[in-house]
Amino acid sequence: MTINFKVSPNHQRAKVVTTILSITPLTRESFARFGEVIEKDGADHFPINQGTTERFHNLAHLDLNRVGGKPIISIFETQSRPMPIKLEVMERHPLGSQAFYPLQNHDWLIVVASDPNPLDPKNLKAFRATGLQGINYAPNIWHHPLLVLEADSRFLVVDRMGPGDNLEEREFESEVCLG
Repeated sequence: MTINFKVSPNHQRAKVVTTILSITPLTRESFARFGEVIEKDGADHFPINQGTTERFHNLAHLDLNRVGGKPIISIFETQSRPMPIKLEVMERHPLGSQAFYPLQNHDWLIVVASDPNPLDPKNLKAFRATGLQGINYAPNIWHHPLLVLEADSRFLVVDRMGPGDNLEEREFESEVCLG
């Protein structure tokens, strides 16, 4: 943790505590309590289409039908953020899972909270995914919106559309950055 000082408009120094999160590689085991890692490595697979295609089968278990919801597929185009990356908001989707898979081979970052207080830095965990790994957040898991390291990154997203309030957000009051 580092301590910075910011000068307020009335020229008084205000102490701002900045927490720097460490980033660990994404693995199925390390991410299991938050959802699933979507990747070919270790997945069931078999040939289809007269042997011209290899199908990597059943990579994630989607939970999208609560309260009359239905699955939708979208493409997200996102921009990188200035370094160091400052975390601004955590969100969760209580009525369904949400899956992200990169459409190019660029590493990207994931931040999740393991506790009901998603803004406490002690409860945050940061992962670095390869461009060959996606994730499927389990319903009700606090996470930061997409964090990419390359400009113009694109993701295939499978999530829920339908009735009910499926988005809760909380903004950080202290400064938390990825390092």
